[in-house]
Amino acid sequence: MQLNEAELPALARGCAVLGTGGGGAVETAIPSAIQAIRRHGPVPVVRLAELADDDLIVPLSGIGAPTVGHEMLMSLEQPQRLCEEVERVLGRPIAAVMSAEIGGSNGVEPVAWAAQVGLPLLDADGMGRAFPEVQMVSMNVAGLPLGLVVMSDVVGNVATLRPVSAVWAERLARAVCVASGASSLLASYVMTVAQARGAVIEGSVSTAMAIGRSVEGAADPLAALRERIGAQELIHGKICDVERRTGGGFVHGSVVVEGTDDCRGRMLRVELQNENLVALEDGEVLASVPDLISIVDTQTATAISTEMLRYGQRVSVLAWPCDLLWRTSRGLEIAGPAAFGYDIDYRPVEELAHVGA
Repeated sequence: MQLNEAELPALARGCAVLGTGGGGAVETAIPSAIQAIRRHGPVPVVRLAELADDDLIVPLSGIGAPTVGHEMLMSLEQPQRLCEEVERVLGRPIAAVMSAEIGGSNGVEPVAWAAQVGLPLLDADGMGRAFPEVQMVSMNVAGLPLGLVVMSDVVGNVATLRPVSAVWAERLARAVCVASGASSLLASYVMTVAQARGAVIEGSVSTAMAIGRSVEGAADPLAALRERIGAQELIHGKICDVERRTGGGFVHGSVVVEGTDDCRGRMLRVELQNENLVALEDGEVLASVPDLISIVDTQTATAISTEMLRYGQRVSVLAWPCDLLWRTSRGLEIAGPAAFGYDIDYRPVEELAHVGA
């Protein structure tokens, strides 16, 4: 499979949904992907089965606050500098790049990065969605060694880190990111194909494209999207309050949706840290990480990222199950409610969502 310019809108729509509010707005990623494809040609998308066991894979992602990334775009040189540093330190060539998270612009930008460095894109990612912190990846759940962490910013700085753990990788990388203006390009969990088997979520790029295509030409885009991803609608209505603050390389805050039509009289609050983390109604949890919570336009089913939420928008809040890997004890330890400071026990969204129905 090859990704060309015509397929980018579907990919972007799917990545926006999987972004659960984070990963960066896809609107800023599409132009750079189009430019890269026009300059370098379509990007081959490969599966693990097509690569040799000792081939090297480099997961890439933008790190920082989405509100900053929406305004301060990455430079064309960042992926080139980063990949050159990885190859210099490890002394071997890279075979493919991978999106560390398929959600948001971090699912679309790798198309541009792959085109710019002349490498294929792996049909996989490390989350199956978006999460805000470096350690919140499937490779960590699987117990892979962290190894090398490399960062590149728009100024031209390149930082090479050797953290002692994934948690320390988050701390150090976040500090470097803040020093770079709260936006940087990151490579972590550089691995071989043999290591990647069972440690990454395969088929993520294909899944995002299928989600994006599901609403094309649909008479009822929202219904088509819900059917495709198996989501429950927690509420539909109007955004009546948005609280957002940027600090420490994150966006923190909440959004409140006031129900309309058959949801009139209900109020749902979604709390966020880059991504939508927990949905609550009258103190009851209707959905929480690691399950996916996405806020979409009610009419078009277009997902709305954290930095694009505005008072008065007519939205539907959708929630659906995460990859089963995240429901393991190790997965919940890394990206469950407690990992974000919530004193609540995780329960699957399919058990919780009916509470507010």
